[in-house]
Amino acid sequence: MLGLDRFLTLYLCSPVAQLMGWSNRACVPILMYHSISSNLFGLSHPYSQINTTPEMFSTQMRWLRHAGYRSVDLSELVDGLSDVDDMTKKVAITFDDGYRDVLTDALPILKQCGFRATIFLATDRIRETSMRFEGVDYLTWQDVRELHKEGMTFGSHTVTHPDLRSMEPEQIDYELGYSKEVIEQKLGACVDSFSYPFPFPEEDRDFARFLGDTLQNQGFRNGVSNIIGRAHRDSHPYFLPRLGMNSWDTPAVLKAKLLGGYDWMHVPQLARKFIFHNVTLMERYARLGSTDAGRP
Repeated sequence: MLGLDRFLTLYLCSPVAQLMGWSNRACVPILMYHSISSNLFGLSHPYSQINTTPEMFSTQMRWLRHAGYRSVDLSELVDGLSDVDDMTKKVAITFDDGYRDVLTDALPILKQCGFRATIFLATDRIRETSMRFEGVDYLTWQDVRELHKEGMTFGSHTVTHPDLRSMEPEQIDYELGYSKEVIEQKLGACVDSFSYPFPFPEEDRDFARFLGDTLQNQGFRNGVSNIIGRAHRDSHPYFLPRLGMNSWDTPAVLKAKLLGGYDWMHVPQLARKFIFHNVTLMERYARLGSTDAGRP
């Protein structure tokens, strides 16, 4: 079964993108992975799954290598876009959460293909012995150091993987600052990057502005989100868009995503966020109105 989003990407949006000549010189795809395993994460719908089988991950990485792509880290990506460099055939590879299969299954493939990646850790789940959470094993700090020696970069994915928008400012400070501090202490290296857990609330501009300022104050230089699309010069440096990857992404779909054929999905994604945001606001106002009505 091919998901509707991928069907439209392959047979409608990708041809349109190529016909329109959407520039790849000024756009860089950031691939968003989670688990490299056969365990089924998320819902059964292709859009919602966050696992990629080792076999499909190998196919994707080898296709990238044979197509002439070179991996870049996020700092190099942001600097290149800012300096208006030619970013053709550049790609950033990222992993969220810190699953142990990044070491056991992803690393050998990345090394064979000569690629680097950035791994975002929810630090409360990274221990001296492997923690099993919701049926999945997480990296240990020794694993993290081993990956770092192999050239992988690490970033913050908060401490406890919370929905930051539901938290108080001092709690957000803790989730950002303490996770950064712990990783830096364990690795002896600077942590420049942040990955937002849960769908990024780009429709809430006040929160996005506050969070961007907080990240800057905490010493972060860049960050990524689940906003769909490729990074470009006008992308917010702390909330760069990414392209979610899973086992449904055949080489044909991967190629279409890299060339801009999947960027259209940001429109329905943003529309859904606005609808949910407005419904939430209306429900909140309704509750406040009923409370006020009951007062003497």
